[in-house]
Amino acid sequence: MSSDRSGLPPRGKSQKSTSKTSKPRKKKKKSGGKTFLKIILSLMIFAVVGVGAYAGYLYLTMDKVIDDTGTSGTVAPEKSAKVKPLTMLLLGTDYRKETGTHLSDVMMVVAMNPETKSATVVSLPRDTLLELDGYRPDKLNAYYPNFLAAEKKSGIPAEQEMKTMIGKYFDLPIDYVTVVNFQGFRDVVDALGGVDVNVDANMCYRDRADGTDINLKAGPQHLNGEDALGYVRYRKSNCKPRTKASDDFDRNRRQNEVLHALIDQAKSLNGVLGAGKVIESVGKNMETDLESEQMKNMISTYWNISKENVDFVPVTGRWKSPYVYLSEKEFEKAKQALKDELAGTKPAASEDTSGTVQAGE
Repeated sequence: MSSDRSGLPPRGKSQKSTSKTSKPRKKKKKSGGKTFLKIILSLMIFAVVGVGAYAGYLYLTMDKVIDDTGTSGTVAPEKSAKVKPLTMLLLGTDYRKETGTHLSDVMMVVAMNPETKSATVVSLPRDTLLELDGYRPDKLNAYYPNFLAAEKKSGIPAEQEMKTMIGKYFDLPIDYVTVVNFQGFRDVVDALGGVDVNVDANMCYRDRADGTDINLKAGPQHLNGEDALGYVRYRKSNCKPRTKASDDFDRNRRQNEVLHALIDQAKSLNGVLGAGKVIESVGKNMETDLESEQMKNMISTYWNISKENVDFVPVTGRWKSPYVYLSEKEFEKAKQALKDELAGTKPAASEDTSGTVQAGE
């Protein structure tokens, strides 16, 4: 699907009222900085990269780039990430010059708490059927391009529309939103010198139209950015012989696996030397409404966050073409996990963050 779809989900009256009072956000200049792997890599990777003699250099690098990246708004002291628990919506879109699409194939909601120096990340399958009062039922990944198509007419940024909708869906206010495209993901992995993963099955898929060429073998692998993207994106095979198909739940599990592996990679020498490059290269592939000042607050607060204090909470369900029907029990548990994080009352992190699932294709 392309991003020129005109079927914008209608909003209820209460939604319209809220939208009229919302001030359209002046989009920031795309010149280096944060992303879904940048804030998850600001919370986690850069946080873990804070190593002795490199810390000063990295902070100076980030300081300059962040000033060019975030919005110019000021942050009230009581709303600073240094003292206030925050939520962020992280969208990974399939945008590439070859396709021009903006489907949000990765969607995560992050809650972070400065007092506990911890974070909770909830991942949702891209094909989730969203049924929400005031919105037309559709796949979760279709709303962002629809909102983008309606921006000029509505005057409301698509990112703001997503924050409003997902906040209502989770019954939780969303403070910020960050959108990163596929190239941003590639850049992060390459800047860190690649990533080590245990590929769980042979994967083969090729698409000449957009240059996709996924050809991975099962077993431990060191993947560059292009191959890592193929690993987290892989869904089905069109090769001979065909390789085993994958579903949304498998994709979410692999996303979490790669994020954890990137955190480990950031601890290595390659991670330290590549951190500056990560900061400088990713921003051109992202949109965010974070203020530059708040980005600095966030980095200084979560600089030393431990990987063990970042909980990934997958939400699975039942796949019945063309939708994923979420497990209500798991979704309620995920929503509560985010609220517990914000309240500073979450239980000790569990060891299994991968989310073992069983689902159809």
